Amino acid sequence: MPRVAVVADTTHYLPRELVEANGISLVSLYVNFAGKETQPEGEMRDFDSFYDELTRGDRLPTTSQPSVGDFVSVYEPQLADGRDIVSIHLSAGLSGTYESACQAAAALEREGKGGERIRVLDSATACGGSGFMVLAAARSALRGADLEAVAEHARAARRELKMWFAIDTLEFLKRGGRIGGVSAWIGSTLKIKPILTVESEITPVERVRTSARAFERLVDYARQRHTSGADGWAVQHIQSRDQAELLVERCHEIFGRDPVFVSEVGPVIGAHTGPGMLGFGSVPERFLT
Repeated sequence: MPRVAVVADTTHYLPRELVEANGISLVSLYVNFAGKETQPEGEMRDFDSFYDELTRGDRLPTTSQPSVGDFVSVYEPQLADGRDIVSIHLSAGLSGTYESACQAAAALEREGKGGERIRVLDSATACGGSGFMVLAAARSALRGADLEAVAEHARAARRELKMWFAIDTLEFLKRGGRIGGVSAWIGSTLKIKPILTVESEITPVERVRTSARAFERLVDYARQRHTSGADGWAVQHIQSRDQAELLVERCHEIFGRDPVFVSEVGPVIGAHTGPGMLGFGSVPERFLT
Protein backbone atom coordinates (compact mmCIF):
# COMPACT_ATOMS: atom_id res chain seq x y z
CA MET A 1 0.00 0.00 0.00
CA PRO A 2 1.45 3.43 -0.93
CA ARG A 3 2.44 5.58 2.03
CA VAL A 4 0.48 8.49 0.52
CA ALA A 5 -3.28 8.15 0.08
CA VAL A 6 -5.00 10.17 -2.65
CA VAL A 7 -8.47 11.53 -1.90
CA ALA A 8 -10.77 13.29 -4.39
CA ASP A 9 -14.37 14.38 -4.62
CA THR A 10 -16.76 12.91 -7.17
CA THR A 11 -16.68 15.72 -9.73
CA HIS A 12 -13.74 14.42 -11.77
CA TYR A 13 -16.00 11.66 -13.18
CA LEU A 14 -13.16 9.22 -13.76
CA PRO A 15 -14.44 5.76 -14.66
CA ARG A 16 -15.00 3.67 -11.55
CA GLU A 17 -12.54 1.00 -12.61
CA LEU A 18 -9.81 3.62 -13.00
CA VAL A 19 -10.54 4.99 -9.53
CA GLU A 20 -10.34 1.54 -7.99
CA ALA A 21 -7.22 0.49 -9.89
CA ASN A 22 -5.37 3.57 -8.65
CA GLY A 23 -6.53 3.32 -5.03
CA ILE A 24 -8.30 6.69 -5.03
CA SER A 25 -10.65 7.43 -2.11
CA LEU A 26 -13.77 9.49 -2.83
CA VAL A 27 -15.82 12.03 -0.89
CA SER A 28 -19.19 12.73 -2.50
CA LEU A 29 -20.96 15.96 -3.29
CA TYR A 30 -24.77 16.01 -3.11
CA VAL A 31 -27.74 16.65 -5.38
CA ASN A 32 -31.30 17.55 -4.45
CA PHE A 33 -34.40 18.01 -6.58
CA ALA A 34 -37.07 20.05 -4.79
CA GLY A 35 -39.15 17.83 -2.56
CA LYS A 36 -36.94 14.78 -2.97
CA GLU A 37 -34.34 13.21 -0.74
CA THR A 38 -30.82 14.60 -1.05
CA GLN A 39 -28.60 12.05 -2.80
CA PRO A 40 -24.83 11.56 -2.66
CA GLU A 41 -23.61 11.89 -6.22
CA GLY A 42 -21.27 8.95 -5.71
CA GLU A 43 -24.26 6.65 -5.26
CA MET A 44 -26.16 7.82 -8.34
CA ARG A 45 -25.98 5.40 -11.25
CA ASP A 46 -28.82 6.42 -13.57
CA PHE A 47 -27.63 9.68 -15.09
CA ASP A 48 -30.18 9.47 -17.91
CA SER A 49 -33.11 9.71 -15.50
CA PHE A 50 -31.49 12.68 -13.80
CA TYR A 51 -30.95 14.56 -17.07
CA ASP A 52 -34.44 13.74 -18.31
CA GLU A 53 -35.88 15.27 -15.16
CA LEU A 54 -33.50 18.22 -15.43
CA THR A 55 -34.74 19.16 -18.89
CA ARG A 56 -38.42 18.65 -18.01
CA GLY A 57 -38.43 20.44 -14.67
CA ASP A 58 -39.23 24.08 -14.04
CA ARG A 59 -36.73 24.29 -11.20
CA LEU A 60 -33.08 23.36 -11.27
CA PRO A 61 -31.82 20.90 -8.69
CA THR A 62 -29.50 22.20 -6.02
CA THR A 63 -26.03 20.85 -5.40
CA SER A 64 -24.02 20.97 -2.20
CA GLN A 65 -20.49 20.32 -1.03
CA PRO A 66 -19.42 17.55 1.34
CA SER A 67 -19.49 18.39 5.03
CA VAL A 68 -16.39 18.65 7.16
CA GLY A 69 -17.53 15.41 8.78
CA ASP A 70 -17.63 13.68 5.40
CA PHE A 71 -13.97 14.49 4.91
CA VAL A 72 -13.00 13.55 8.45
CA SER A 73 -14.60 10.12 8.01
CA VAL A 74 -12.34 9.47 4.99
CA TYR A 75 -9.18 11.12 6.32
CA GLU A 76 -9.15 9.73 9.85
CA PRO A 77 -8.74 6.00 9.04
CA GLN A 78 -5.97 6.73 6.52
CA LEU A 79 -4.06 8.83 9.04
CA ALA A 80 -4.57 6.22 11.76
CA ASP A 81 -2.95 3.68 9.44
CA GLY A 82 0.11 5.90 9.24
CA ARG A 83 -0.51 7.21 5.74
CA ASP A 84 -0.15 10.80 4.56
CA ILE A 85 -2.87 12.28 2.34
CA VAL A 86 -3.05 14.41 -0.80
CA SER A 87 -6.63 15.59 -1.28
CA ILE A 88 -7.57 17.19 -4.63
CA HIS A 89 -10.85 19.00 -5.22
CA LEU A 90 -13.19 20.90 -7.50
CA SER A 91 -12.20 24.51 -8.07
CA ALA A 92 -12.76 26.70 -5.03
CA GLY A 93 -14.17 29.27 -7.46
CA LEU A 94 -17.10 26.93 -8.13
CA SER A 95 -17.67 25.13 -4.83
CA GLY A 96 -16.96 25.16 -1.12
CA THR A 97 -15.64 21.59 -1.33
CA TYR A 98 -12.01 22.68 -1.06
CA GLU A 99 -12.78 24.77 2.02
CA SER A 100 -14.58 21.86 3.71
CA ALA A 101 -11.52 19.68 3.11
CA CYS A 102 -9.22 22.36 4.58
CA GLN A 103 -11.43 22.65 7.65
CA ALA A 104 -11.39 18.88 8.14
CA ALA A 105 -7.59 18.78 7.94
CA ALA A 106 -7.34 21.64 10.44
CA ALA A 107 -9.76 19.93 12.84
CA LEU A 108 -7.75 16.70 12.75
CA GLU A 109 -4.56 18.65 13.39
CA ARG A 110 -6.09 20.39 16.43
CA GLU A 111 -7.21 17.02 17.76
CA GLY A 112 -3.73 15.56 17.40
CA LYS A 113 -4.87 13.05 14.79
CA GLY A 114 -2.38 13.86 12.06
CA GLY A 115 -4.13 16.60 10.11
CA GLU A 116 -0.77 18.25 9.47
CA ARG A 117 -0.02 15.26 7.20
CA ILE A 118 -2.77 16.29 4.75
CA ARG A 119 -2.16 18.48 1.72
CA VAL A 120 -5.42 19.86 0.28
CA LEU A 121 -5.13 21.08 -3.31
CA ASP A 122 -7.52 23.38 -5.14
CA SER A 123 -7.55 21.97 -8.67
CA ALA A 124 -8.77 25.34 -10.03
CA THR A 125 -10.59 23.26 -12.64
CA ALA A 126 -13.33 20.63 -12.88
CA CYS A 127 -14.32 17.31 -14.42
CA GLY A 128 -11.55 15.72 -16.49
CA GLY A 129 -9.12 18.49 -15.59
CA SER A 130 -9.21 17.60 -11.92
CA GLY A 131 -9.34 13.94 -12.96
CA PHE A 132 -5.95 14.28 -14.61
CA MET A 133 -4.56 15.87 -11.44
CA VAL A 134 -5.96 13.05 -9.32
CA LEU A 135 -4.51 10.41 -11.62
CA ALA A 136 -1.13 12.14 -11.62
CA ALA A 137 -1.10 12.15 -7.82
CA ALA A 138 -2.18 8.50 -7.65
CA ARG A 139 0.50 7.36 -10.10
CA SER A 140 3.15 9.28 -8.16
CA ALA A 141 1.97 7.70 -4.90
CA LEU A 142 2.05 4.22 -6.44
CA ARG A 143 5.69 4.83 -7.42
CA GLY A 144 6.47 5.40 -3.75
CA ALA A 145 6.83 9.19 -3.72
CA ASP A 146 6.49 11.00 -0.39
CA LEU A 147 3.81 13.50 0.59
CA GLU A 148 5.41 16.65 -0.80
CA ALA A 149 6.51 14.94 -4.01
CA VAL A 150 3.01 13.59 -4.69
CA ALA A 151 1.46 17.01 -4.08
CA GLU A 152 3.98 18.75 -6.34
CA HIS A 153 3.51 16.16 -9.09
CA ALA A 154 -0.23 16.94 -9.07
CA ARG A 155 0.43 20.69 -9.12
CA ALA A 156 2.85 20.29 -12.03
CA ALA A 157 0.23 18.33 -13.97
CA ARG A 158 -2.26 21.13 -13.36
CA ARG A 159 0.14 23.68 -14.79
CA GLU A 160 0.38 21.75 -18.04
CA LEU A 161 -3.17 20.45 -18.52
CA LYS A 162 -5.80 21.95 -20.78
CA MET A 163 -9.49 21.06 -20.84
CA TRP A 164 -12.19 22.53 -23.07
CA PHE A 165 -15.90 21.82 -23.25
CA ALA A 166 -18.67 22.85 -25.61
CA ILE A 167 -22.25 23.12 -24.39
CA ASP A 168 -25.53 23.35 -26.25
CA THR A 169 -26.76 26.47 -24.48
CA LEU A 170 -25.83 28.97 -21.79
CA GLU A 171 -29.36 28.73 -20.38
CA PHE A 172 -28.50 26.33 -17.53
CA LEU A 173 -25.46 28.35 -16.48
CA LYS A 174 -27.62 31.46 -16.51
CA ARG A 175 -30.39 29.88 -14.46
CA GLY A 176 -27.93 28.41 -11.98
CA GLY A 177 -25.92 31.60 -11.59
CA ARG A 178 -22.60 29.86 -12.37
CA ILE A 179 -21.72 32.03 -15.33
CA GLY A 180 -18.31 33.29 -14.18
CA GLY A 181 -16.50 35.10 -16.96
CA VAL A 182 -19.22 34.10 -19.44
CA SER A 183 -21.55 36.84 -18.18
CA ALA A 184 -20.77 39.05 -21.18
CA TRP A 185 -22.24 36.37 -23.43
CA ILE A 186 -25.56 36.13 -21.57
CA GLY A 187 -28.58 37.73 -23.20
CA SER A 188 -29.21 37.77 -26.90
CA THR A 189 -26.38 35.29 -27.43
CA LEU A 190 -28.00 32.35 -25.62
CA LYS A 191 -28.31 30.49 -28.92
CA ILE A 192 -24.57 30.34 -29.52
CA LYS A 193 -22.55 27.16 -28.96
CA PRO A 194 -19.96 28.35 -26.45
CA ILE A 195 -16.60 26.70 -25.87
CA LEU A 196 -15.54 27.12 -22.27
CA THR A 197 -12.86 26.07 -19.84
CA VAL A 198 -12.41 26.32 -16.06
CA GLU A 199 -9.63 28.50 -14.70
CA SER A 200 -10.84 28.84 -11.11
CA GLU A 201 -14.23 29.86 -12.54
CA ILE A 202 -16.02 29.09 -15.79
CA THR A 203 -14.09 30.99 -18.44
CA PRO A 204 -15.10 31.70 -22.05
CA VAL A 205 -12.81 30.55 -24.84
CA GLU A 206 -14.75 31.23 -28.02
CA ARG A 207 -18.23 31.39 -29.53
CA VAL A 208 -19.35 29.36 -32.51
CA ARG A 209 -22.73 29.16 -34.19
CA THR A 210 -23.23 25.44 -34.72
CA SER A 211 -22.59 22.19 -32.92
CA ALA A 212 -20.63 20.95 -35.93
CA ARG A 213 -18.27 23.91 -35.69
CA ALA A 214 -17.84 23.39 -31.94
CA PHE A 215 -16.95 19.75 -32.58
CA GLU A 216 -14.31 20.70 -35.15
CA ARG A 217 -12.80 23.25 -32.80
CA LEU A 218 -12.34 20.53 -30.17
CA VAL A 219 -10.56 18.47 -32.81
CA ASP A 220 -8.37 21.49 -33.57
CA TYR A 221 -7.47 21.75 -29.89
CA ALA A 222 -6.54 18.08 -29.92
CA ARG A 223 -4.15 18.66 -32.82
CA GLN A 224 -2.55 21.56 -30.96
CA ARG A 225 -2.06 19.44 -27.85
CA HIS A 226 -0.50 16.60 -29.83
CA THR A 227 1.89 19.05 -31.44
CA SER A 228 2.88 20.34 -28.00
CA GLY A 229 3.50 16.81 -26.70
CA ALA A 230 0.50 16.59 -24.35
CA ASP A 231 -0.50 13.10 -25.45
CA GLY A 232 -2.39 11.84 -22.40
CA TRP A 233 -5.91 12.66 -23.57
CA ALA A 234 -9.51 12.16 -22.54
CA VAL A 235 -13.06 12.82 -23.70
CA GLN A 236 -16.09 13.54 -21.53
CA HIS A 237 -19.72 14.23 -22.37
CA ILE A 238 -23.25 14.62 -21.08
CA GLN A 239 -25.84 12.60 -23.02
CA SER A 240 -23.75 12.97 -26.18
CA ARG A 241 -22.54 9.41 -26.59
CA ASP A 242 -22.47 9.41 -30.37
CA GLN A 243 -20.56 12.66 -30.53
CA ALA A 244 -18.18 11.46 -27.84
CA GLU A 245 -17.50 8.26 -29.78
CA LEU A 246 -16.84 10.27 -32.93
CA LEU A 247 -14.51 12.61 -31.04
CA VAL A 248 -12.64 9.62 -29.66
CA GLU A 249 -12.20 8.29 -33.20
CA ARG A 250 -10.87 11.61 -34.47
CA CYS A 251 -8.53 12.02 -31.50
CA HIS A 252 -7.25 8.47 -31.86
CA GLU A 253 -6.22 9.35 -35.41
CA ILE A 254 -4.38 12.40 -34.09
CA PHE A 255 -2.64 10.89 -31.06
CA GLY A 256 -2.18 7.35 -32.32
CA ARG A 257 -3.08 5.95 -28.92
CA ASP A 258 -6.11 5.17 -26.78
CA PRO A 259 -7.58 7.77 -24.44
CA VAL A 260 -6.65 7.74 -20.77
CA PHE A 261 -10.38 7.71 -20.07
CA VAL A 262 -13.78 8.41 -21.62
CA SER A 263 -16.68 9.14 -19.28
CA GLU A 264 -19.98 10.88 -18.75
CA VAL A 265 -20.14 13.92 -16.50
CA GLY A 266 -22.54 13.45 -13.63
CA PRO A 267 -25.28 15.44 -11.91
CA VAL A 268 -23.35 17.93 -9.77
CA ILE A 269 -21.69 19.58 -12.77
CA GLY A 270 -24.42 18.60 -15.23
CA ALA A 271 -27.04 20.44 -13.21
CA HIS A 272 -25.25 23.67 -14.13
CA THR A 273 -24.36 22.95 -17.76
CA GLY A 274 -27.32 20.89 -18.91
CA PRO A 275 -27.16 17.92 -21.29
CA GLY A 276 -25.35 18.09 -24.60
CA MET A 277 -21.88 18.86 -23.27
CA LEU A 278 -18.81 17.54 -25.08
CA GLY A 279 -15.30 17.98 -23.74
CA PHE A 280 -11.68 17.21 -24.56
CA GLY A 281 -8.51 17.63 -22.53
CA SER A 282 -4.96 16.39 -22.18
CA VAL A 283 -1.74 16.46 -20.17
CA PRO A 284 1.77 15.32 -21.06
CA GLU A 285 1.91 11.53 -20.75
CA ARG A 286 4.82 11.68 -18.28
CA PHE A 287 2.44 12.74 -15.51
CA LEU A 288 0.45 9.52 -15.85
CA THR A 289 3.16 6.88 -15.91
